[in-house]
Amino acid sequence: MAINIKDVLQRMIDLGASDLHLKVGVPPTVRVNGRLQAIESFEPPVPRDMQQIVEQVLTPVQLEVFETTREVDFAFGVPGLARFRANFYVQRGSVAMVFRHVPVEIQPLDDLGLPPVVRDLALKPRGLILVTGTVGSGKSTTLAGMIDTINSELPVNIITIEDPIEFLHRDKQSIVNQREVGTDTATFMEALRHILRQDPNVILIGEIRDAETMKTALTAADTGHLVFSTLHTIDAPQTIQRIISFFPPHQHQEIRLLLANTLKGIISQRLIRRADGTGRVPAVEVMVTTSTIQEYISDPTKTHMIADAIAEGYVAYQMQTFDQSLMALFKQGIITLDEAMRASSNPHEFSLRVKGITGASDSNWDRFEGGAEGEGNPKVTGGTEDFVKL
Repeated sequence: MAINIKDVLQRMIDLGASDLHLKVGVPPTVRVNGRLQAIESFEPPVPRDMQQIVEQVLTPVQLEVFETTREVDFAFGVPGLARFRANFYVQRGSVAMVFRHVPVEIQPLDDLGLPPVVRDLALKPRGLILVTGTVGSGKSTTLAGMIDTINSELPVNIITIEDPIEFLHRDKQSIVNQREVGTDTATFMEALRHILRQDPNVILIGEIRDAETMKTALTAADTGHLVFSTLHTIDAPQTIQRIISFFPPHQHQEIRLLLANTLKGIISQRLIRRADGTGRVPAVEVMVTTSTIQEYISDPTKTHMIADAIAEGYVAYQMQTFDQSLMALFKQGIITLDEAMRASSNPHEFSLRVKGITGASDSNWDRFEGGAEGEGNPKVTGGTEDFVKL
């Protein structure tokens, strides 16, 4: 072989990359701090190289799936190196691959640069908690940290349904049973049909993709379980609208009421490059379901007011919007103004605030614009490059 996959994966780890891309005719390419760069020290693979990697890495069952569907998702470990999540697919008639590094050690929540309220949400006795964001925004890392917090502190039964299994959890105070779609169960829905008979306290659903899965998650949360899952949405208001849109119009009000009663919080993330170039740090929006937000979820004429409720809820409930989180990161010198503006939900308003142009009666941002932690500003810590491995 002109290319040895273990050597390339080792180089990926050495560079601190989150992802590795392989395709015919192009040198191996890695994503470091969110940006792609080629590893010129390796020759571009040829079709035979890629086929040999397929035969080396895939199990017989996975190989059969790949030959039938021309794509396959899976996770695997390389002894003495690391664990990876991978996707093999076909483009322009040749095999291509993406590998993502999954850290063996699960980082504590305190080391991820997340607000303290995330830990409070993780230890709720029941309800639905969603972690949202685009692909590569750190959702899996945050969920792993939340599950590990429960596992370390509470004697409960945790069952996860994942496609594929990414972080490996060892039993601590809790019992953790991890089920992989395609290996341990046929589908998400097949696993969910039986999960309530497996005596769970905590349920993690890798991703909610359809109305049936969403309804099952809501029902499990409504019957006294703590349910975690993810959605590919950018903030809390969009998440609520997406959940409702899963269902036909005649069910919307029923779902609104069920969601208002079961949803405990939404954590939405975006990863921002650090000013010093050493990695990325999460900007985090946090919505905690208060009685006011319950009303706004239930009433479709008031749902648009959720964003304002989040902005106003820092002191009493530790809520914060993306732009408030970005302002805190910028004021502490962790990110640059350009990166903050690029990630902002409302760049024009953010720019005005940076220049000191704000409404006289608007005090919601005081804690994010001041500067010194002693003045009541949230302090951001952690957020190393390890956060972006998933």
